[in-house]
Amino acid sequence: MFTGLIEEVGTIRNIKRGTKSCVLTVGCKEILKGTKVGDSIATNGVCLTVTELGSDYYTVDVMPETLDRSSLGQLQTGSRVNTERAMAADGRFGGHIVSGHIDGTGTIRDVRRDGNAVWYTIQAPEPILQLIVEKGSIAIDGISLTVARVDHVSFSVSIIPHTLQETALAFKRAGDIVNLENDCIGKYVAKLIGAEEEDKAGKGMTREFLQRYGF
Repeated sequence: MFTGLIEEVGTIRNIKRGTKSCVLTVGCKEILKGTKVGDSIATNGVCLTVTELGSDYYTVDVMPETLDRSSLGQLQTGSRVNTERAMAADGRFGGHIVSGHIDGTGTIRDVRRDGNAVWYTIQAPEPILQLIVEKGSIAIDGISLTVARVDHVSFSVSIIPHTLQETALAFKRAGDIVNLENDCIGKYVAKLIGAEEEDKAGKGMTREFLQRYGF
């Protein structure tokens, strides 16, 4: 589990591409403190397992499912990526609950400066937009952010200077693809509501059914 507070911006040093998968080598420093092989590091919001460690890099395998659902397949040598170690049990929860299992990708449609802030408007698929609420949380490339606006085709976030300084979002431009993870609490609520509707339609195990048979 992660919090969406980026610890370090790493740099892609090498990409070893297979037929459907790849191996990424990420150059970094601070993120390696206390890290060991087998640990999880969120890389641009995707939870990946460390397979090799050096003094200034880590290596991860990226499977076909991850490449299909994320923007990792578009990375190139020299690309900047957000990194975060899994949350320690005694750590502060400064962002929101981020699993590192992204729901899909979005496309940056507009980047606009507004005083000391920068607005990013991101077009996203309908299933993702349905779970986004104004003033709710969303993880963009692993960054915990607050949704400022949302409509039927896109949503917007307003980024403070500190976030731009500490993350790779500053390198993103209109047309770039970003990884998106909905708030997991919202996903569970939507799932439960859907199950309740099925029960009302007689497609599931209802309270009335249990009472009828003595439970």
